[in-house]
Amino acid sequence: MIKKFIRRILGVKNKVIDPTQPVVFDVKEHGIDPKLVSPNAVRVTQTLQEAGFKAFLVGGAVRDLLLGVKPKDFDVATNATPDQVKRLFRRAFIIGRRFQIVHVMFGQELIEVTTFRGTTMESASKDEHGRVLRDNTFGEQHEDAVRRDFTINAMYYDPASQSVLDYHEGMVDIRSKTLRMIGVPEARFREDPVRMLRVVRFAAKLGFTIDPDTSAPMAVMAPLINNVPAARLYDEMLKLLMSGHALACLKQLRKEGLHHGLLPLLDVVLEQPMGKKFVTLALNNTDTRVRQGKPVSPGFLFAALLWHQVLEKWQAYQAAGEYPIPALHQAADDVLESQGEKLALQRKTTSDMRDLWAMQPRFERRIGKSPYKLLEHPRLRAGYDFLLLRCESGELDADLGQWWTDFMEADGSGRETLLQQKSRAEGETGAAKKRRRRGGSKRSKAAEGGANLSSGASADGGNGDISGGA
Repeated sequence: MIKKFIRRILGVKNKVIDPTQPVVFDVKEHGIDPKLVSPNAVRVTQTLQEAGFKAFLVGGAVRDLLLGVKPKDFDVATNATPDQVKRLFRRAFIIGRRFQIVHVMFGQELIEVTTFRGTTMESASKDEHGRVLRDNTFGEQHEDAVRRDFTINAMYYDPASQSVLDYHEGMVDIRSKTLRMIGVPEARFREDPVRMLRVVRFAAKLGFTIDPDTSAPMAVMAPLINNVPAARLYDEMLKLLMSGHALACLKQLRKEGLHHGLLPLLDVVLEQPMGKKFVTLALNNTDTRVRQGKPVSPGFLFAALLWHQVLEKWQAYQAAGEYPIPALHQAADDVLESQGEKLALQRKTTSDMRDLWAMQPRFERRIGKSPYKLLEHPRLRAGYDFLLLRCESGELDADLGQWWTDFMEADGSGRETLLQQKSRAEGETGAAKKRRRRGGSKRSKAAEGGANLSSGASADGGNGDISGGA
């Protein structure tokens, strides 16, 4: 109370005078709705506290609660060690190599419990670039707050007292919508380069402004992302693409100069009008599905992002004399191989991507039994959605997408009618082509005859008598 009174008198809101002593906000000040808190998360904190330990909700869950948003998941921070946590819960599993954490399961809900981390980094295992490889140093709560990445993610909420503990003016940054790194940004990015991607994701997702001191070193330190394991980059990219703000995230990646280590061809794609429109449509559709709570396929996402690179290589192979289908498979192999060096795309993801790409030329075969066979494909719906994106972006004629929409919705006789109409249309088109070819041949012969007659024309320049020359 005394500290609050002093801050009010001095006109300094939420200013942390002693970094080991947090500013404490009660429910009237922070306004968190307890109904938004998972009962299982409350159960975990209560069990730990009853066993004599400190326990708080922490991180993104507290940030979302302060913003009035129901968190998707909940993390708990405690002074209990992983082994002590595990002994308190029936379904608890210790995981992690870089830093051990405990997963406590309640049915399908997972509550992640971490022990307060210490600030001593000398004993931590690091690579030659300073990236922390393993660190199981435990510490006090104020040390744990220092170790967290952003001020808005370093607040602790106690469901029992309904109070929020703030060590780094996170409440100030929440209110000003500012994303600020705790500590020296260069050092924090060196410890874990993935933090640069997290900056982008949170700024885009929350609509926050990145603090200038936080963003300043990012462009220079971007190459450090190349030292992050490909599997971890893949996980971070999935979080970014499935944040519900994928397009905003990718734009922010480009702005900060971070996309080269992830999708180095993004610039090339977005510089092409058709490619830009295609990617924009795909990401907007993804964002809409995420916000509506609908599932999103990672394979579809990456297939869309890399499609125009595949398309470019596919056309190049065909121009070199390769048949269309083998050319498409070679193009897919090339793209997946080059991206695999940066992102550890999972086998199922690459399999789905190949299926989506391989289906595209099959949609253009609308005769005989081909359309019926395609209807049996297990990935038909995704391939069809991919086709519609191509049509909407202007890459293909919109009539192709409409035909497949009608064909999929029609009954047996309706489908036969559509196939017959298509067959007649192609027959008429083929006949017109033959007539044009025959007409061109006759015109060519007539031109040749005219040239021959002209060569025997009279000296005064007349064309001569065509009939008499027969």
